[in-house]
Amino acid sequence: MLPRAADRARYDRATADLDAPLALVDLAAFDANADDLVRRAGGKPVRVASKSVRCRALLERVLARPGFAGVMAFTLAEALWLARCGVDDVLLAYPSTDRARYAELAADPKLARAVTVMVDDPAQLGLIDSARGGGREEVRVCLELDTSLRLLGGRIRIGARRSPVREPAQLAGLARSVLRRPGFRLAGLMAYEGHVAGVGDAVAARPLRSHAVRLMQSVARRELAERRAAAVAAVRSVAPDLEFVNGGGTGSVQFTAAEDAVTEIAAGSGLYVPRLFDDFSSFGGRPAALFALPVVRRPGVGVVTVLGGGYPASGAAGRDRLPVPYLPEGLRYDPVEGPGEVQTPLLGSPADDLLIGDKVWFRHAKAGELCERFDRLHLVEGDRVTAAVPTYRGEGCTFL
Repeated sequence: MLPRAADRARYDRATADLDAPLALVDLAAFDANADDLVRRAGGKPVRVASKSVRCRALLERVLARPGFAGVMAFTLAEALWLARCGVDDVLLAYPSTDRARYAELAADPKLARAVTVMVDDPAQLGLIDSARGGGREEVRVCLELDTSLRLLGGRIRIGARRSPVREPAQLAGLARSVLRRPGFRLAGLMAYEGHVAGVGDAVAARPLRSHAVRLMQSVARRELAERRAAAVAAVRSVAPDLEFVNGGGTGSVQFTAAEDAVTEIAAGSGLYVPRLFDDFSSFGGRPAALFALPVVRRPGVGVVTVLGGGYPASGAAGRDRLPVPYLPEGLRYDPVEGPGEVQTPLLGSPADDLLIGDKVWFRHAKAGELCERFDRLHLVEGDRVTAAVPTYRGEGCTFL
């Protein structure tokens, strides 16, 4: 039996008594992917990006493994929640304007020790101060460096529009602003190179685009390594007790880890290995997170219809943001309908072997966003479901 067919047989046996729609995580694949991230990090700790996992039980599972340390959260409310649940090192990856949560942070010694917030503008420091509400705890701060690649004198820009702080001297100036301001502690720096870590360089049937991406990423890695090293040196010249420098992402772990200036790597999507990571040449992984939809109609030869399925991923709209039918192999969307909110027709010869009530297994385009559609994940070991654990949604938490 081919590997994918064997996986389908395992998943069908494991969930035979469960009704779809449902989502599962294959723990053997999840753990193997975790080991691969640690291997590629080359001895530097991996901070888990929670937005790519969105399940507290699985965050705890990976944090218990050697090589992982700390969580990178995506909202301040989530960061405080995780800290209250026992995570003692949470880095907030994005600036926040949540005044109520800043007041909680500044008033609670445990939260203030555990959570580091993100800043890339002195105005954000003022907002935090105005939100303290009498809280006197020192707020830990991380500064973010813009990583985008600028070409032709800045006329071409490649990379996410994140921090406005690009040059080492600018970052050192922002560091001085933090140091001069009572009630804050400068703890770290972050520089996330999404144009390297999150853009595939081996897209099927698109060789020219893939070659162009590889060239861009080679130039971007060299440029950023030099600028990041200079920025870290500039900040350490005014804040020598800087605790950490965070960089990377699943697609760039080994490259970022090779930089001496970086002390830790951020990664999360590589634990689930969603479909978008099939387009990377620098590493492989095992799909660990899938969802199943039930066959509810057989409209004709070579066609089945499943319930639900319209679960697009974030980002610029396109076919690459759609989940893909994965098991049985060989199904495809009807180009006229695509995946629908309440039903999804699927075409292909495997449809003729599917019966009403059978499961079709899908892979989401991105990682943690799948958990916004399901309140629990069924954990599979071999051909058995050994636990069902709540997602963030299942714990009543929808942070964005």
